[in-house]
Amino acid sequence: MHRAVYEGERRLNVIEAPETAPGPGQVQIDVAFTGICGTDLHILHGDMDQRVSVPAVLGHEMSGTVARLGDGVDGWKLGDPVTVLPVLPCGACRTCAAGHGHVCPRLTFIGIDSAGSMQQRWNVPARALVRLPDTLDLAHGALAEPTAVAVHDVRRSGLADGEHAVVVGGGPVGLLIAVVARRTGAQVLVLEPSPQRRAVADRLGFATADPTGADTEALIHDWTGGAGADVSFEVSGAAAGVATAVEVLAPRGRLVMVAIHATPREVNLHRFFWRELTMLGARLYSPHDMATAVELVAGGQIPADDLITQVEPLERVGEAFAALESGAGVMKVLLDCAAAR
Repeated sequence: MHRAVYEGERRLNVIEAPETAPGPGQVQIDVAFTGICGTDLHILHGDMDQRVSVPAVLGHEMSGTVARLGDGVDGWKLGDPVTVLPVLPCGACRTCAAGHGHVCPRLTFIGIDSAGSMQQRWNVPARALVRLPDTLDLAHGALAEPTAVAVHDVRRSGLADGEHAVVVGGGPVGLLIAVVARRTGAQVLVLEPSPQRRAVADRLGFATADPTGADTEALIHDWTGGAGADVSFEVSGAAAGVATAVEVLAPRGRLVMVAIHATPREVNLHRFFWRELTMLGARLYSPHDMATAVELVAGGQIPADDLITQVEPLERVGEAFAALESGAGVMKVLLDCAAAR
């Protein structure tokens, strides 16, 4: 069996490893596709070395089929198409009791705190499985997890029909947020400096602008009839993106922090005071968010073919990460984990 491992200091390697049987309460998955996300890039860059134990198998955006069942597992059969909800809360703390297990202080995240899906066969707790429709293209199924992120972000924002939402950053998650936000009846503008990514957003029917080449505040003023945006989603992960996400908001506007910022950022707190703005953190997703995401992907409401711009075999994991880092016309990159079987 082949797996891709992060070895520290920006090193990725594909190794052969013995296949192990699933333990009690586990299910073995034949992994079909695994997406590379921003968190995986943060790990590769060493930003999470204090948390990740090397060598580490990364990956949590995935799809596959059930291959073997461990003792005590029922409700599943061989060949069932699945994805994984990688969020494993402790279930016993005050946060979990309040129904917020996705921010449990003792949370285990599969693919960060334990081995992830960048391997051909993967043993996971049965409670992490999420059923996919039999008719769903498994490449599209790998988008369920990032779609769940977008569902949670939009739900967290309280976005309503008729409101104006600005998405700062037009990468895969940014565009997924834009798609989900549009479903609420909101008007959506995507700010993205990359012309290739703006072209994808344009093709999907969104209003777009280059925040580096325009007077953004004047643009938002005109777009909203002078009111400002009701909600902004900061998805860029850049200091300039944070500043823009604050500037575009109307009085009483809501800023949703989506991107992971590896270093602290300056924030215009006077703007927050003067306009009574609200900042909301948005981390991960709930089982309900994942269920909604599967429905959206399976129902064809997620533009999967527009977002998946590159598929590489597992053996080319280094090239796949490099393509995503380059940003040159690349949106979502998938690893084909079944190609070598």
